[in-house]
Formats: sequence, C-alpha cells, structure tokens
Amino acid sequence: MLQLLQDSVPIQRRVVRSGDVVYQVGQQFNCLYVVNSGFFKMVNLSGEGREQVVSLHFKGDWMGLDGIANGQYGCDAVAMDTGEVWAIRYDALIQAAVRTPALLTAMHGAMSRELRREHDSMLSLCTLSADARVAGFLRYWADALEQRGLRTDQFTLRMTRAEIGNYLGMTLETVSRALSKLARGDVIRFTEKGRRDIHIPQVEALTDFIRDLGAPQTAALH
Repeated sequence: MLQLLQDSVPIQRRVVRSGDVVYQVGQQFNCLYVVNSGFFKMVNLSGEGREQVVSLHFKGDWMGLDGIANGQYGCDAVAMDTGEVWAIRYDALIQAAVRTPALLTAMHGAMSRELRREHDSMLSLCTLSADARVAGFLRYWADALEQRGLRTDQFTLRMTRAEIGNYLGMTLETVSRALSKLARGDVIRFTEKGRRDIHIPQVEALTDFIRDLGAPQTAALH
C-alpha cells in the first residue's frame, strides 16, 4: 500500500520526534496521513480537560479519517517516538482513486479497520477484567508488530504506565499490578534495559492468560 501511494499521489514526508503533534483537534481537514515509521497516539480532551488516549497507530496505518465528515480533525495526532508520516492531500487522493481503484480500496480498508478497532476496544472495556485488558493490549501490540514483519518476542512499549491506563480505562496502579501478575506467571518478562522493555516468551500465552480469566477471546484482540 505504501508503494502504491508513492506511485500514485504526491506525498509530503515529515520526520517527527516523540511529542510532536501532526495535527490538532479542530484544525481544518486537508490531508490524510499515513504512518511510514514510528508509533502515534490519538488524543482527545475529556469534559474535565483530561487527556484521553483514544487509539494507537503503527506503520501503514492511516490517520485523519475522522476529519472527512465535517472538515475538521476530531483529535490530536501525537508521535510517541521518532518516525515519519506522509501527508497526502485528500482532493489529490480522490482524483487519483478515479484512475487507480486500488487506492480507493486501500482507503476503504483503512476505514473498516478503524471501525473494527473501535468496536473491539469498546467490547474490551465492557467485558474484560483489568488483568485481561492489559494482556489483550500487549497481544494487540505484538500482533501489530507481527503484521508489519517486526519481532514480537521482545519490544519496547512506547507508552508510560499512566498512558496505558488512560487508554484502557484504568489507573496507573492497576496497570502496574496487572503487568506484575503477568510477570509472576512468566507470561511476560521485563528485560534489564527498563520496565518498558517487554520480553514475551510465547505470544499465545497472553491469549491463554485471557482465556483462563474466563474472558471472551475475541474481545481481547482489539
């Protein structure tokens, strides 16, 4: 898909570093963004003014789709580490899609995946225990890396415990307790580098952990 975009539409490349904002809520919608490298979080402010992480994006994911409906982006897109995003003007993309139907298929696929993620995330919040949600989050992260040809047995979480809790709807302390429980069961291990560096001997063990808690397996993988 990345190669298809390069061959079909003008692309503006932008290198970002941790904390850089790609676009902000309320900003006029002109472009869609595609992640070429790095990790990104979508952030909204709650009614009380607190930051709420609503979704995560990895290489190959599209960002800014929520701006199509009313001409404004619906959240902030923030880099979690060094990476690169491609800005593609929406009008140019639509014109190119007329000539290259595969582009339209790619965009529709991105929309469908976004809807599926939102559905599974809501199902997880409603049906899973805190421990199962944390295990499901790690499995989701590992699956996202595997789909992109990256190693899944060891990786660095680009989110703090507080950010993970914010995303999963729980406190930092609850996230820490769940991670410690996973570590005691040898489902995960913390490497010597730091508490964000996770070693997972067997990714399937995360699914087994969720199943042992009595949770619906399909809800764990959002």
